[in-house]
Amino acid sequence: MSMSSVVQQLRAEWITSANFQRYGQVIFASADGKVFDGEDAQLNLQNGTPRFYIMRLNKRGTRFHKITRHLQCTQCLGSLEGKDWLIAVCPPYNDLDTPVLAEMAAFRIPGNCFIKLNEGTWHAGPYFNHDVVDFYNLELADTNVVDHFTHDFLKSHQLEFEMI
Repeated sequence: MSMSSVVQQLRAEWITSANFQRYGQVIFASADGKVFDGEDAQLNLQNGTPRFYIMRLNKRGTRFHKITRHLQCTQCLGSLEGKDWLIAVCPPYNDLDTPVLAEMAAFRIPGNCFIKLNEGTWHAGPYFNHDVVDFYNLELADTNVVDHFTHDFLKSHQLEFEMI
């Protein structure tokens, strides 16, 4: 006998530096020649070889049931061509093996900035309603092999999420 899932709606707020602070940073354009400071991405890529690449994602939609984290590095994501997108996150309580469901949040990210996820921040996304979006991604070369921890809410809570 299979259990049916419950779909929980997550309202996605437009991202700001203030409302995203507990998960990472939002990086907006700055003047050329600006001196490095706290508004620049504070990266941790020291545990391996950095990998900067463009990934093409097709028709992702806005529904998910899995959330992932990386403990050994920060991760940066941004869309190309100015396309907006969505991400769901949970705080990086690195002493816990599962995300804190009550603290899940969703954000809408405009195409004129990128995000840096802190080490251990749980994240589901990128998601979007466009047909295709190319994203640049900065992480370690082996992040998705040796530092990829996923929690499945469908298995643990019979729960799916829809970002609205």
